[in-house]
Amino acid sequence: MNAAEPLRSLLLSRIADVPDYPKPGVVFKDITPLLADAKAFGALTDALVELCERYHADKVVGLEARGFILAAPVAVRAGLGFVPVRKAGKLPGATLAQSYDLEYGSAEIEIHADALRPGDRVLVIDDVLATGGTAEASLQLIRRTGAAVAGVAVLLELGFLPGRERLEKALAGAPLETLITV
Repeated sequence: MNAAEPLRSLLLSRIADVPDYPKPGVVFKDITPLLADAKAFGALTDALVELCERYHADKVVGLEARGFILAAPVAVRAGLGFVPVRKAGKLPGATLAQSYDLEYGSAEIEIHADALRPGDRVLVIDDVLATGGTAEASLQLIRRTGAAVAGVAVLLELGFLPGRERLEKALAGAPLETLITV
């Protein structure tokens, strides 16, 4: 699903292209202007709340770091709990960890071991779907808790990268919703 045209236009108008960041040849999609605009941020939040309702989510998972910014207000507005998935070593107490491969090397993410319960339906929210590694690892982590993946929702999908293809198997039939694809 791409957002309806008025929403898509509003959101795109508030996403800035930053050339050569973080390295030459990369065009970074900066969502901070969108976050600074109450109307645009509110419209984005409403669209994501609608997905929580459509997929009968019980909890919202936000992926570090910008996924936290998007997911937390969605959880509050939808009346659901918010669960952060963080880089390894950032959460206190008992955690579950999941490693995943990067282009050069690997990384690890964690969730509190007791954050999700068997039977919880979880909507994963992030800002950008690029190569899909973090999202794929988060789905594995969520399922290890016994919770079910209700879906994945992202503001922006970089369609020229293989994120969607990488996630296909890990989604196991759960929907992938992108508000904007570029």
